[in-house]
Amino acid sequence: MTIHAAQDVARASLEKDGDSTRLSVAGRWTIHNSETMESLLAGMERLPAGRLHVDLSQLTGLDTAGAWLLHRYRGDLEFRGVRVEFDGLRPTYATLLEEVERLHPPPWKPEHHPWSLFGMFERTGRQVVEVGGDVRSVLHIVGSLVSVLTNVIRRPRCLRLPSVATQFDRVCIGAVPIVMLMSFLIGAIIAQQGGFYLRQFGAEVYVVDLSGVLVLREIGVILTAIMVAGRSGSAFTAEIGSMKMREEIDALHVIGLSVTEVLVLPRLLALIIAMPILTFLSNLAALFGAGLISWIYLDIAPRVFIQLMKAAVTPETLMVGIVKAPFMALIVGLVACVEGMKVSGSSESLGTHTTLSVVKAIFMVIVVDGLFAIFFSSIGI
Repeated sequence: MTIHAAQDVARASLEKDGDSTRLSVAGRWTIHNSETMESLLAGMERLPAGRLHVDLSQLTGLDTAGAWLLHRYRGDLEFRGVRVEFDGLRPTYATLLEEVERLHPPPWKPEHHPWSLFGMFERTGRQVVEVGGDVRSVLHIVGSLVSVLTNVIRRPRCLRLPSVATQFDRVCIGAVPIVMLMSFLIGAIIAQQGGFYLRQFGAEVYVVDLSGVLVLREIGVILTAIMVAGRSGSAFTAEIGSMKMREEIDALHVIGLSVTEVLVLPRLLALIIAMPILTFLSNLAALFGAGLISWIYLDIAPRVFIQLMKAAVTPETLMVGIVKAPFMALIVGLVACVEGMKVSGSSESLGTHTTLSVVKAIFMVIVVDGLFAIFFSSIGI
């Protein structure tokens, strides 16, 4: 069987001799004849398992496209059990075919990691190195912030107030509804669950003390920080990461602008200002939810709830949660900006670092809250 291409540019003939088959390839197998070459190979009849000799001695031209087609054709036949051998190939063409075969991606195989003690030590060591790199990156941004703040104090005009106002609108004002709604629900749940168990001992009135102290000292600020990390921290990472992908960060360096001054400082200032406000509003919403449930579920009138709340909490109780808020904001902002700067040039990297930003920020918020709890307990507050 012989198949002729238009203008006799590329040719291929298939001859059978017992169990052996011979395929003669001739003409110019280049990108200009790619459609013809595809039709030539597609028109070949299906060969049974055996041996196929491909005669390439009559080739007058071969480029990467032709070499790839021949390589793919051989791979398809060998997958079906046909042994393929190339004969009469010029040294230059043989080099091209070898290069195409070398660069062909290997089939994907799932990695199997059998458990071993040394493997566990290795993974632990790698994680420790990654943590050290994160700490170094955070310290780098902190040092850069100190330098930028020193410059801002000397020249206040360097502070980009419109950027700070824009970020404050997004971080604080835009987050008020969701923060207050979640806090209201959490406060209501605390009051309901506390009243349910305290009622068994006839001490349901102490649900006011429970709600007031727990919300003002811990729940309000932690809940606000977690929601800010998931909402604003992820947004910071995605914004800076997308700018890194589009090489806008490099453009800022080229034109002589400080990335910390333009991108990091306005976001951190807006977050530090917004967190105490959001924490205070979160406290109000949570206490309102606790008071509403106490009235409906425990028959504690609002007037009585307020009187008991005044006796249970002090100004120091409120300030414990408010004092934590700026530190939580600083942690969330630093982690978000560091992860944004680590984004590489792919969307997968952007998604990975956005997820890591939220996870690391929430983890650090809880750790810092525990340290604050130890500190305030040690000084008797």
